[in-house]
Formats: sequence, structure tokens, C-alpha cells
Amino acid sequence: MQFSKSTDYALHALIHLAHSDRKHNIGIKELSAALGVSDSYLSKIMSKLRQDGIVRAVPGVNGGYELARSAEQITFLDVIQVIEGRQQLFECSNLSSRQHRILAEETASEGNQSESGHNECLVKKVMDGAEEHLYQYLREHTIQTVLDAASKRGQCEANKK
Repeated sequence: MQFSKSTDYALHALIHLAHSDRKHNIGIKELSAALGVSDSYLSKIMSKLRQDGIVRAVPGVNGGYELARSAEQITFLDVIQVIEGRQQLFECSNLSSRQHRILAEETASEGNQSESGHNECLVKKVMDGAEEHLYQYLREHTIQTVLDAASKRGQCEANKK
């Protein structure tokens, strides 16, 4: 599994917005220059984030983007789902295979399978568990988490000098 460059740019853009002076919104040109990406590409990403209520567009000559909610309230999972979509990572396509029937029969003969779970894909069960762990981890990490880690790292570096 690999996340797209758009997710990378979205996360970095949000960190840049959160790190800037709270009273100062950032224009798309400044933001794209800071991230090293084209204005048009970043505009599409920011539009998705705006539509989902993660950022807000400030109109006018001195307009730009700002966070629509606090950095503590924007999780990595929020951003990933806006950019990548909200689909399951794994789908069992093997329910009618001989292998699936053999596994289902073995499990049923051991008495571990209820009637309702007889057609459950055991591989999908494992993959769903992994996906839930991933989602939980991404829910626990916010834009503020990264800012705090950067601040802590900066303090450590300053103490070394």
C-alpha cells in the first residue's frame, strides 16, 4: 500500500499552515513555493481539503488558506480519507474458490465457525484487523502531533549547542 504524492503535499501544506502565524493566511503561491509543487496541482489538493472543512479559503487580494479547525483536531486519517478516498484497503475476491471452501469446512469441523460466519473470508478477517490498527494509529496522530515533535526536536538540537 502506498499513499499518493497528493496526500504527502496535503499533510505538508497543513503543517505549514498550522506552523504559520495564526492571524496570517497563506496564499497558494507562497504555499506552493514552500512545498516545491505547482500552484495548479496544490490548488486541486487545497480545494478537496476546503470542501471537507479542513481548511478555509480567505478571499481577496491578500487572501489564501488557513486551517478551518485547530491542528489538534485534524488527524492524519482525516486528510488521507479526503485525498485518497474512503474505501476499504482489502476486498476478498476469492469467496467462491476451492481454497475458501476448504478453509471454511476445516473451521466449521473444528466447531469454531457459526452458521452466519460460514462464508466469511478468513484472509479478509486478518486484513480488516490490520486496517483497523492502521486507522487507529492515523486517528491518534494529528497535525499538532507533528508540530510538537518538531518543536521537541528543535529544543533538543538547541540544547546540544
